[in-house]
Amino acid sequence: MKILITIAATSLLLVGNAMAQAPNDAQIASIVVTANQVDIDAGRLAESKGSNSEVKAFGKQMVTDHSGVNRQAVALVTKLKVTPEDNPTSKSLKAGGVDNVKNLKGLSGIAFDRAYIKHEVVYHEQVIDTIDKVLIPNAQNAELKSLLVAVRPAFVAHLVHAKSLETTLGSN
Repeated sequence: MKILITIAATSLLLVGNAMAQAPNDAQIASIVVTANQVDIDAGRLAESKGSNSEVKAFGKQMVTDHSGVNRQAVALVTKLKVTPEDNPTSKSLKAGGVDNVKNLKGLSGIAFDRAYIKHEVVYHEQVIDTIDKVLIPNAQNAELKSLLVAVRPAFVAHLVHAKSLETTLGSN
């Protein structure tokens, strides 16, 4: 339960900080790269520590898919000569990701699998909400906005997959 409270607090900070002041394109780039890195780090842990083969495969998919999004984002900001700018939202995401991985490292077996997947459900719900309400509406560069719109369906697919795994794994 502690992990869900931490996740919820981090998620609220994500939206709250992002909406307090509209992020510029450099800040959006930092948020995108950080959000993906958080899921890459947790996915790597799930690949190695998960006890359920589907959880391990999901972790691997998160690493692959989010690494791909980060490659696209970095290529775009390099092309646009935009330097990602740290901001309260990206810092909050990074801290939440570190806390999540630390918490997950202390778990094993089905407890790890359930905690990892619960986090993935909440995290993807919040990221999709932030993409829809903060990032896409505030992206000034058309190519950046287009990238956000293009990757959104992958985040939705991840959410659907995580919810399916959550059902399969059962509750705590």
